[in-house]
Amino acid sequence: MKLASYVHEGRESFGLALDGGLFDLGSRLAGRANSLVDALCGVAREDAVKLAAQAKPEIAFDAVRFLPPVVRPGKILCVGINYTSRPGEHDVGAPKWPSLFYRTPSAQTGHNGNLMRPPESVEFDYEGEIAILIGARGRRISPDKALAYVAGYSCFNEGSVRDWMKHGVYNVTAGKNFEASGSFGPWVATPDEIADPHNMRITTRVNGEVRQDDTTASMIFPFEQLIAYISTFTTLEPGDVIATGTPTGAGVRFDPPKWLRAGDVLEIEVQGVGVLRNVVADETV
Repeated sequence: MKLASYVHEGRESFGLALDGGLFDLGSRLAGRANSLVDALCGVAREDAVKLAAQAKPEIAFDAVRFLPPVVRPGKILCVGINYTSRPGEHDVGAPKWPSLFYRTPSAQTGHNGNLMRPPESVEFDYEGEIAILIGARGRRISPDKALAYVAGYSCFNEGSVRDWMKHGVYNVTAGKNFEASGSFGPWVATPDEIADPHNMRITTRVNGEVRQDDTTASMIFPFEQLIAYISTFTTLEPGDVIATGTPTGAGVRFDPPKWLRAGDVLEIEVQGVGVLRNVVADETV
């Protein structure tokens, strides 16, 4: 299944993303599921699966405003420098442990939403990533059991304001959390949609130009290791999101850097999921 969150005719809802449109689950699961996370991870999952078996598109994609699939996540944990092509960028060699930081929910917009370039900087950059959605509560999860805690996969843009990431010695938080600087979507694909989570291709395009292209086979810390490490220090809950790192090819790595500008079209494609598309706009104050 592929499930999206959206606003249709003024009402927030969620549903199945099918070839040709959406099938609304929110109205059909009212009282049992209030969100996409409830439908994927809660008691309404069986009902959602049964509805999916006979679902047909009923709402056009262009008739809705897409929201991030997880509208109100408890945690968004992000992983830095997690592809084998990347450690040399910082001359640290292969890391022993994952690099982690948090993003706030308001730092994401949904599919087709505008990425807001803040007036405080011209160093606005992209990072195409694969996000995993946690589907069950767990603490100190062993790597061999970790993938059973994944409810789905999605596309994620770890939008970065590069100079604001350098305001502290080890502090990237400010540059990673400008309002609507990143994006998440267009939907979540359940694990049965993914042929091999250890060999998923991710491609980032800016105005049609391929900037990033790699697979999860190049990850330093694969999904199960990230889940095991993170769940050691914090309890993972249904609806938590982990953005798993970006391959080489972000704008900052070009000479000169290729910063995002108003009007640029950013597309992040994840094999088995789909394409997350956003247009850059200048934030007005």
